[in-house]
Amino acid sequence: MLHIESLDEGLEFFKALGSEVRIEIIKLLLANKSMNMNELASRLNITNGALTNHIKKLEACGVVTTSSESASHGNQKICSLRLDKVLIDIDTPYNNENVYNTELKIGHYSNYHIYPTCGLASAKQLIGEVDDTRYFAHPDRYDAEILWFTKGYVEYIIPNFIPYTQKISQIMISAELSSEAPGVNNNWLSDISFYLNDIFIGKWRSPGDFGDIRGIFTPDWWYPNWNQYGLLKMLVINHKGTFIDGLQISDASIDDFHFNSNSIIRFRIGVDDDAEHIGGLTIFGKSFGNYGQDIKVSINYTPMDEEEIQEEAKNSPKLRV
Repeated sequence: MLHIESLDEGLEFFKALGSEVRIEIIKLLLANKSMNMNELASRLNITNGALTNHIKKLEACGVVTTSSESASHGNQKICSLRLDKVLIDIDTPYNNENVYNTELKIGHYSNYHIYPTCGLASAKQLIGEVDDTRYFAHPDRYDAEILWFTKGYVEYIIPNFIPYTQKISQIMISAELSSEAPGVNNNWLSDISFYLNDIFIGKWRSPGDFGDIRGIFTPDWWYPNWNQYGLLKMLVINHKGTFIDGLQISDASIDDFHFNSNSIIRFRIGVDDDAEHIGGLTIFGKSFGNYGQDIKVSINYTPMDEEEIQEEAKNSPKLRV
């Protein structure tokens, strides 16, 4: 998923889509997952040179990715879509200057309770044995760039370093996620739930455990019949409620938590025992999947009023005046 936070920021993206040929390229890649340049040029009835210019524009704004593969007559360039969804903010109500940004490494969870099938891997190798839950406590799990399990949860402590006398007005979390099937199955539903400080804030239904093509960042040593990539999902909780990719999933709001600079924030993600579809969860980090990122977090904050400062000062020496 691509998140465009303003119309000005999305200008190059809009220009890239302002061509019937480039729209047709996207449609063909949606239908065929990936195609080489010769196939695309033939289907579009244009020259390879003309196609190259269109692909460069789509690649520059992150819509398409290309890779070289060996063929019987030399190397060929393979094109595939990098995006599954685009979220455009036409109105941005928050002051972008008052934002604390951080990332959570996939293996840096603070708590877990999971069931097989399960496992972890670093960018170079598996961590321990697959389907053995004990390895989720192994010291090497801090190097994990991917993890997966059938049900249960992992929980992360979100670093909170907003300035003192500030309160949190929005939390935005983005992560590449998929289901977890035995092997892979692109049609494998899973209801993935999200919690903040043990309070349920919503869920998202993952459509599958994707293995049709290798993930852009998935390392070469990774097994071809295992999870290859996920979907980039954006979870936002603010004054209006909780949203996934701009669509509201619950009425839980940031005001329910009264988070400030002194708050511990625990983010839990998993598949509940009573979920309608218990299809597991895979979380992809920088070295796996299609997006090359860990779990990204952005925290918007605003000043506390005098009454809030005095109340918080009773519990925090840093706020005493």
